[in-house]
Amino acid sequence: DVQLQASGGGLVQAGGSLRLSCAGSGFPFDDYVIGWFRQAPGKEREGISCIDSSDGSTYYADSVKGRFSISGDFAKNTVYLQMNRLKPEDTAVYYCATAAGSYGSNWSAKYDPAGYDDWGQGTLVTVSS
Repeated sequence: DVQLQASGGGLVQAGGSLRLSCAGSGFPFDDYVIGWFRQAPGKEREGISCIDSSDGSTYYADSVKGRFSISGDFAKNTVYLQMNRLKPEDTAVYYCATAAGSYGSNWSAKYDPAGYDDWGQGTLVTVSS
């Protein structure tokens, strides 16, 4: 079974940085996409970034573009999300998820939770003003 473990959340002041990790295991496939999502209280789960293991392509939602950076160590099935210049509105529970296969830049579901098959537990990020 695929298992994902997200970690690295915490409390940080606005303008600060955090790095989240997503460690995966049990992948029965060679190519996969790891996505990062977040869910603030009372809001829908929002896809913010993803990375394709087949070629390392990265994608960012407008809400985090230029501030967050996703990277992967695919030999270890681990993906990182470096979050810089954090804002109070970044406060949320952050989740990682995986989708089997490689889809390319035109994949319409790259930020859609329904496009992903397996999820890790969330890690809470709180940004104070």
